[in-house]
Amino acid sequence: MAGRTGTADLPLHGGHAPRWLFSRMTALSREIVLALADEYGTAGVLARLSDPRWFQALGCLLGFDWHSSGLTTTTCGALKAALAEVGAEVGLAAAGGKGAASRRTPAEIEAAAPRWGLEPAPLVHASRISAKVDSAALQDGFEIYHHVLFFDRGGRWAVVQQGMNEGTGLARRYHWFSEALESFVCEPHAGIAGARADLVLNLVAHEASPAREAIPDLARRPPDRTVAELVQLQGMKLPERHALLLSDLDPRRLRSVFLATYAAGAEDFAALLRTPGVGAKGLRALALLAELLYGAPASFRDPARFAYAHGGKDGTPYPVDREAYDRTIAVLRRAVLRARLGRTEELRALKRLSAFPATTPPLETGPRPG
Repeated sequence: MAGRTGTADLPLHGGHAPRWLFSRMTALSREIVLALADEYGTAGVLARLSDPRWFQALGCLLGFDWHSSGLTTTTCGALKAALAEVGAEVGLAAAGGKGAASRRTPAEIEAAAPRWGLEPAPLVHASRISAKVDSAALQDGFEIYHHVLFFDRGGRWAVVQQGMNEGTGLARRYHWFSEALESFVCEPHAGIAGARADLVLNLVAHEASPAREAIPDLARRPPDRTVAELVQLQGMKLPERHALLLSDLDPRRLRSVFLATYAAGAEDFAALLRTPGVGAKGLRALALLAELLYGAPASFRDPARFAYAHGGKDGTPYPVDREAYDRTIAVLRRAVLRARLGRTEELRALKRLSAFPATTPPLETGPRPG
């Protein structure tokens, strides 16, 4: 599960799932979660949610548009609604959502974690730093607008969050999994699904280790000295990528950021990320200085057939077949109930279906830019 596991372009689409479809998505999500938790445990559910390909297949199976950014937000919404019904029973919870709902993630974690005797602080920390990494330490042109943290009674967690780039009309989804995580600031993602970007400042790449070591040293220097050096850089002839990174930096306006980093005195990169007020522009400025002053370069590498099960909201590959959808929910619900009574033959039959080889190639989710 470690490392990136795939990419898929997700065009930004407006609109929302109609009520008749969302209610079915929630019902089918509930039965899928119950079946997976019985078979693989809650860790198995979280591992699958952290896999961008599996998650994409789930969204397609639930009947959302296979090529839409809304697949992420609506699938997470259906899962969250399903866990509101059965989460206490299986030992899973979800916090967060789209827009304003994402900012309620810490409060929702603090409300749900005590039911299993969990200390909320580590989960709140995981939520906050994963969002900070993907919005500030990984600068790929996508602004985070959706964030959901799923967690279980054992304290394991998975994060699914998504950013948008209005200029290109594309979205990028980021997946995290606690059990695959060795560091929040060095190759932390279980997977990234999204559009390739022309220029990505990736401060959490393995090869960016020198920059992560140098940046906290720069952040602890007197702010006026740092500002003066940035002003000097703007008058120098720099490589193309540096010109792009400098294009929207105003050294004097960054002085307040450098005052915050100077006062915080963060000893390492992870602590610097936790400093209030330190965002993408401040880190970009410090990364430039780390490379040009200390020779510590950052990294610039860029990290569906399931739609045929029930159709898609926008009629692709065909309109959602409500009768077939309801049959799927009923079959899976019956299989889960019978399995809990010791009669597992129906779930075993469903499991055997997954062993058949795929007869159709994976669907491309859109043209790749560049």
